[in-house]
Amino acid sequence: MRTLPLSVSGILVGSGMAAIYGQSDRLVFILAIISTLGLQIISNLANDYGDGVKGTDNDERIGPQRALQSGSLSRKELRTGIRISVFITLSFIGLLLYTAFNGYPAYILLFSVLGIAAIWAAIKYTVGDSAYGYKGLGDLFVFCFFGLLSVLGSLFLFTKALGWPDVLPAITVGLLSTAVLNLNNMRDYTSDSRVGKNTLVVKLGIPQAKAYHFILLLISLLCMLFFLMSVEAEWYQFLCLLVFIPLTLHALKVRQIQSPVDFDPELKKVALSTFFMALLFYLGFNIFL
Repeated sequence: MRTLPLSVSGILVGSGMAAIYGQSDRLVFILAIISTLGLQIISNLANDYGDGVKGTDNDERIGPQRALQSGSLSRKELRTGIRISVFITLSFIGLLLYTAFNGYPAYILLFSVLGIAAIWAAIKYTVGDSAYGYKGLGDLFVFCFFGLLSVLGSLFLFTKALGWPDVLPAITVGLLSTAVLNLNNMRDYTSDSRVGKNTLVVKLGIPQAKAYHFILLLISLLCMLFFLMSVEAEWYQFLCLLVFIPLTLHALKVRQIQSPVDFDPELKKVALSTFFMALLFYLGFNIFL
């Protein structure tokens, strides 16, 4: 549940950017939010199933207990939940694309492929023998789908065009989302390494993962700052950068953490900070522009 606000951050930022170009559509915005939440629900269910089946979710796992791990849902019930979620999400994606791209069949086809790819990525993070989350590729996929595709894709829904500065906020959201995953993997370092889940943190080790975390936060700040300067934003549109104050305090806290269990509350801080950054960005360009 803590990742649901994070999942809509890219839509908020992309929609805020569309306002810079004078484009907005309330129905497209709502359908994009619903579709994104659907993808995140699929991901949560699939991760619960995949890690549960592989035995990754065991008594050593830190954090909220999952459904399969606790026995509240069976494997069959989780598989059914995934299938239902996929069907509902595909329906909303189809409605979104028809609403945004009516009269643009090539765009509908392209974004249909991207939507299917997003569903595949949501499931294959932990499910199956070739799960990419077990090969240290989770960070790359989160950056691409939570950042680049979410922000630039939602922007394109409104504008049907992209410019070079548009990639900067997408990088910001992607890096902050990756930072959330990095915290999750630092928290689970011990249990993941024992069961062969070779996340990037397992490959790097905790000290290097902390340094990597600081780099993610720093570059995310610089990219958003450069974007706001490039579009000559008003002072109130820079208010989204205020979230980097608690993120700086968070970074100092991460530096001092010795026990994996202490990474867990930090995960929520970054997820919520990302959401509020996105919300302030959206309001800055939609309410006051």
